Amino acid sequence: MNTRYSRQILFPPIGRAGQERLSQSRVAIVGMGALGTVSANHMVRAGVGFVRLIDRDFVEPSNLQRQMLYDEDDARQHLPKAISAHAKLTRINSEVAIEPVVADLTAYNAESLLADVDLVLDATDNFQVRYLVNDVCVKHGIPWVYGGAVSATGTFAAIRPGVTPCLRCLFPEPPNPGEMATCDTAGVIGPIIHIVASYQATEALKILVGDTDALNPNLEHFDLWNNRHHQIKVANGRRDDCPTCGQRQFSFLQPDSQEGQAVSLCGRDTVQISPAGNMSLDLDVVAERLSPLGQVERNKFLLRFHVDPHTLVVFPDGRVLVQGTDDVSLARTLHARYIGA
Repeated sequence: MNTRYSRQILFPPIGRAGQERLSQSRVAIVGMGALGTVSANHMVRAGVGFVRLIDRDFVEPSNLQRQMLYDEDDARQHLPKAISAHAKLTRINSEVAIEPVVADLTAYNAESLLADVDLVLDATDNFQVRYLVNDVCVKHGIPWVYGGAVSATGTFAAIRPGVTPCLRCLFPEPPNPGEMATCDTAGVIGPIIHIVASYQATEALKILVGDTDALNPNLEHFDLWNNRHHQIKVANGRRDDCPTCGQRQFSFLQPDSQEGQAVSLCGRDTVQISPAGNMSLDLDVVAERLSPLGQVERNKFLLRFHVDPHTLVVFPDGRVLVQGTDDVSLARTLHARYIGA
């Protein structure tokens, strides 16, 4: 064990044995936005042996205020967040195996991306994805740490299948998409991100080194601006009638249909259209076809097609972001017109 972890080894709850366990651990982080960049920093610097970075999006200037791994060059190049984070984190700790995955977590790929790790860190801004994470983790007995932050408020909880309540015990159904505040509708300040993600990372370290007696048994909520902190006792919240952990019905792992899904991304004036199942697009072919019709920008990770007043961002996995509208019907029309069925 080299000296880079010496201060961490001096911390008695980790020690040399705990550091060895960290080096053999595998973690997946779902979402490489604000929470994900902080969590990934902690996991990689702590010496977790394998870290998978899963994110569907690319870096934009509005991210730079709080998403701590990215810079202006990343935004200018429209780099996928997972790719940019991988480049930065590899320079931070070359001993850690870091796998970037540019993809939307869906019922089609969730088990293949999450079932082979020891722990999952939730850094998404999407409750549907959290319930999908919950299904995979309960099904495969994988602990995960829920986290969310918006405005100056944040929440986290450590979830251990078979030991603690699962997400669906605590919140039986996802909230309606338009009813929850998001960073794009209510704003967010950077410090709340670091507080929530650092608590998440600490719970993750406790689990990975085996110090589960030290885990926080509560659902924690912070209002940083107004100096409020609430602990909600949930240790006895497991429900026998919970569809997920009680009845083991993993409904979020069942694709809704064989048609591609279109979802308006709240507050972003963008609709994401995802293909049904796994697919692969040759972006060179797409660029050649679209170039006569409008301006095409291209890097090796994505293609941006400008057809005023809209922009279509096309990914190799078949996903398309239709920017400039929140109208799903219009987005589907533009997708069919320029990308095809």
